[in-house]
Amino acid sequence: MSEIKITGPWALPKIESYLSSSVVPLKLSMISARGWPVLASLWFFYKEGKIICASRKKSRVIKLLSNNNRCAFEVSPDAPPYHGVRGQGLAELEADPNGIVLEHLHDRFLGRRETLFRNWLMQGASQEVIISITPSSLMSWDYRERMDLE
Repeated sequence: MSEIKITGPWALPKIESYLSSSVVPLKLSMISARGWPVLASLWFFYKEGKIICASRKKSRVIKLLSNNNRCAFEVSPDAPPYHGVRGQGLAELEADPNGIVLEHLHDRFLGRRETLFRNWLMQGASQEVIISITPSSLMSWDYRERMDLE
């Protein structure tokens, strides 16, 4: 892994632990052809220094990242007390013809249950593209102590 710029209260091991254990959608920012930021929420997991997501081959997410692989992201709960990780990185795209990443993402966020939604999702698995983000900067914040609501 190349040198990552780390800022905020957490060191890299705590950031990696947070990314590995957080089960909230990642907010991914991409750049449109006209230079405007575009935001999407995606399921993700963290593995070996990379943030892994997936999207359909014909999705706007894949189109934008194909044209410009620079992106930004945030992983944080929506409710207080606020804490999380955001950063910037470069996305690499790779076909996932067997839907292995999609299946892992589904199971991580919704469990391993056989449902109509899971079956529907996996029917289109051959059209999935793996998004692998290599962070160049990571910034953490943690206001839990300051915002102690009890």
